[in-house]
Amino acid sequence: MAKKVSSKEICSFCGRPGDEAGLLIAGFSGHICDSCVEQAYQIVREEVKANTGGVTHGDVPKPKEIKAFLDEYVIGQDEAKKILAVAVYNHYKRIGQPSSKKFKDVEIEKSNIILVGETGTGKTLLARTIAKILKVPFAIVDATVLTEAGYVGEDVESILSKLLQAADYDVKATERGIIFIDELDKIARKSDNPSITRDVSGEGVQQALLKLLEGTDVNVPPQGGRKHPEQKMVKINTRDILFIAGGAFNGIERHIGSRLKTNMLGYGAKKEKDHIDQANLLQYIAPADLKKFGLIPEIIGRLPILTYLNPLDRDALRRILTEPKNAITKQFMKLFDMDGVELVFTDEAIDHIVDKAIEFKIGARGLRSIIEAIMTEAMFEGPSSTEKSMITIDKQYAIDMLASHVISKHKVA
Repeated sequence: MAKKVSSKEICSFCGRPGDEAGLLIAGFSGHICDSCVEQAYQIVREEVKANTGGVTHGDVPKPKEIKAFLDEYVIGQDEAKKILAVAVYNHYKRIGQPSSKKFKDVEIEKSNIILVGETGTGKTLLARTIAKILKVPFAIVDATVLTEAGYVGEDVESILSKLLQAADYDVKATERGIIFIDELDKIARKSDNPSITRDVSGEGVQQALLKLLEGTDVNVPPQGGRKHPEQKMVKINTRDILFIAGGAFNGIERHIGSRLKTNMLGYGAKKEKDHIDQANLLQYIAPADLKKFGLIPEIIGRLPILTYLNPLDRDALRRILTEPKNAITKQFMKLFDMDGVELVFTDEAIDHIVDKAIEFKIGARGLRSIIEAIMTEAMFEGPSSTEKSMITIDKQYAIDMLASHVISKHKVA
């Protein structure tokens, strides 16, 4: 209990007399001052953080806070943001879970995530932004370069090498990080029919990923590359690493449409069919569709959280250009501001850029290519100009610059 201080009483930890300490807490055989209490709290907190890779339950933002942070960087995709926010919150709550007498025998399993969406809809940006708010190591790996061990390409363990490097070779931090596996659809099984040749970059990679996704000890070469007997290895446990997989899954709409039609039988079938949004079939995606596409059932089971990203419409593309904290137009404004030039985009110019992005069918990723094409001449002349004032990008200027640029001559189909 706290009590009034006396000059005769001292802190049993630091030895300060009571009249200097301000507050003394009495124990069975001594006292502790408020300063020592604060220091002890910090020591315990740092120790807990060290044992949990820097993440404790109290440190994890709530799902609404995670979504609000995502809203600052990613436009739209509210359904995917909610699912991601809840999944990530539960994952790190699981890592930093306090001991519980009531549920001491209950072990919370990991829930990895799979994002399905067209190219340029924000899959990678969502994963990167999640890692930013949690301040945990984050690595993006491309599934297309992975092959079975012993074949030309990269071993599956190279995924962990990249995360280890992102964590500055801190093993405990690595074991609490996030890995985004891009282009997951590219390792789909090539055919349902058995073949005399091995599917070393398809089903073989999926089989190799199984243990990593579930949780196991893996010997990883710190610098990446192939393993060899004399190489130094680092042991990493993947039990608490969160895996987020993403892919465009081009053509999966056929499987979704086929499944929905087969379910349209019986009374009220026509009414249900009328409510199906034919323009965005991805919102009806189910694990069965992933299996039809070529993912093996085991890997689907280890990626239990399935969500989709909506195609970007005209309004979403326009907002992406101007609203987020890292909006593309703001990035170029900052570049020109470094040279003492104020950059302004007119509304008509923004609309024209959006029209071109829709025409090229490359999503939000294409917006930067279009603006780069428009701004090349201004960025070339601007730094050498003696007149440092303001540059206005209007629709006619955008049309003229795009007309002379290579991206207008080679449109994306």
